[in-house]
Amino acid sequence: MPIYFKLSMQELPLTIDSIGNRWTQESVSRPKGFPLYHWLQTESGQGTVMLAGEEFVLTAGQGLLIAPHTPHRYRNSTEVWSTSFLTFGGTLANDIRKICGDSACLFIDAEEGPYFQDWIDQTVLAYQENSLDDLSLSVRCYEFLMHFSNIYMNHSQAEHPLYRQYVLPIIERIETDPAAVPDVDSLAREVHVSPQYLTRLFRRFTGCSVQNYITRVRINRAKELLIGKPYLQVQSISHMSGFHDVSYFISVFRQQTGTTPKQFRKNYGVNGS
Repeated sequence: MPIYFKLSMQELPLTIDSIGNRWTQESVSRPKGFPLYHWLQTESGQGTVMLAGEEFVLTAGQGLLIAPHTPHRYRNSTEVWSTSFLTFGGTLANDIRKICGDSACLFIDAEEGPYFQDWIDQTVLAYQENSLDDLSLSVRCYEFLMHFSNIYMNHSQAEHPLYRQYVLPIIERIETDPAAVPDVDSLAREVHVSPQYLTRLFRRFTGCSVQNYITRVRINRAKELLIGKPYLQVQSISHMSGFHDVSYFISVFRQQTGTTPKQFRKNYGVNGS
């Protein structure tokens, strides 16, 4: 189970800070996150990752690209959890979000997993054989990251049959009336799939789970009401947005926006109730 650090000592736009495969993964807890972009993929067994208010179960072939300074922790869910991993360095490491977007993490399902696994295996082998020059490595890192962009930001995904059949109807349902959206199990029944499969499709096409998508839409609805209807009290806006517990609504709103609903109004010059 090899692990290597600093594959290039040159100051290049992108390079590898650490890389490993066939790694027997132990539990990790990073309350302040990791300072670099971090790729983690299951080779065999199964692991559980807690990140950004979500729990990801990574089975064989599945992986996560985790943004810098994102608090997370993970542990094995089977007796042995074997992983591949990769962290990025280089002068443009802080600009990777321009390629991959601003999400705290990007989830890759098993059907897209072979590309990333092969990339790590080939890179480790080339490094072991001293056949990987620094410039080629930098180009390969860019290609690796662009693969995420192609998966998540290619507009042709909107025409994908799985997206149109299962994801789009649920998105339209959520955005039409977020306050009336049922739980994930009920939504899955509406499109005749399991909740787990629906969540996997959502992560593939939107980068987040069904529940997190619902929460985002509800918070956006609350923002509209806070600004557009200053005469409404926060409790009423909570219910109209789909939150039946006002304390929970305030907590989620603060988590999502960094401020309370009342302060949000003040920031926009609205004197509401």
